[in-house]
Amino acid sequence: MTGTDAAAARRLRIALALLWLTPLLWSSNYLIARLAPGVIAPHVLALGRWSLAFALMLPFAWRGLTRDGLPWREEGLHWLVLGGLGMWICGAFVYLGGQSTTAINIGLIYALTPILIAVAGTRMLHERMSWSQRAGVALALTGALYVIAKGDAANLLAVRFNRGDAWILVAAFSWAAYSVLLRHWPSRLGTAERLVAISGGGLVVLLPFTLLEYAIEPRYPFSLLALGLVVLAAVVPGVLSYQAYSYMQRELGASKAALTLYLGPLYAAFTGWAVLNEPPKAYHAVGAMLILPSIWLATRGR
Repeated sequence: MTGTDAAAARRLRIALALLWLTPLLWSSNYLIARLAPGVIAPHVLALGRWSLAFALMLPFAWRGLTRDGLPWREEGLHWLVLGGLGMWICGAFVYLGGQSTTAINIGLIYALTPILIAVAGTRMLHERMSWSQRAGVALALTGALYVIAKGDAANLLAVRFNRGDAWILVAAFSWAAYSVLLRHWPSRLGTAERLVAISGGGLVVLLPFTLLEYAIEPRYPFSLLALGLVVLAAVVPGVLSYQAYSYMQRELGASKAALTLYLGPLYAAFTGWAVLNEPPKAYHAVGAMLILPSIWLATRGR
């Protein structure tokens, strides 16, 4: 095996490990969304999250950003679009929807996202889905729906959608678009440097909407809980998870990286157990038996 082959194999092993770790990082956002209402406004939380994330990432990416100069003319519009999709809509809209919808509705809507990414990836990125990938996606979707329904199909039939679900639906489509365009648009920048640039674009888009929200919506007083939510959102479902997702996309492709979303409901159960003292139920075990093998099945072709 040549040095190049060994390096590629090592990157692949890292990407496959991140496939299992990243949804655990993302699941912290469920807790943030549950704690934020009445504590901090949605756009303020999103702007604070990505401002801090930008500040944390910039020192590590500065050399790469300044070494050859930023490709403003070639990629500037891409940073604004990706920042608007990934940091504004997938940030503030989720917090807006979480104020008036339920966890089961959010889970149902986001369960569609990997399918949207797989279809768009096939058409735009020419990523072929093997039979094992298709079977893995089907099994993972079944397992995720089983967990969301708490083991009872009647819970799915009883779902009622409200205005908050519209925010979540837009966020789900936005994440699908972000995932596909992130892979579709080439970049001169490395993974870390590109995320810093995209975060900067997201802040540009977020700022006017945050000022509008601050002017017309009720204002919440500063609190240590609000500050803690901003810091947690910036570090865990912000810097760490977005960097990991970008790395996975580069090594595995958009459709395979999207499978991490199916692990979200499962991991959220254990996060809730650890933080909110909500123990997992039997249906979580059944969902795990469907979801975990499906991830292996969908990625074993690599």
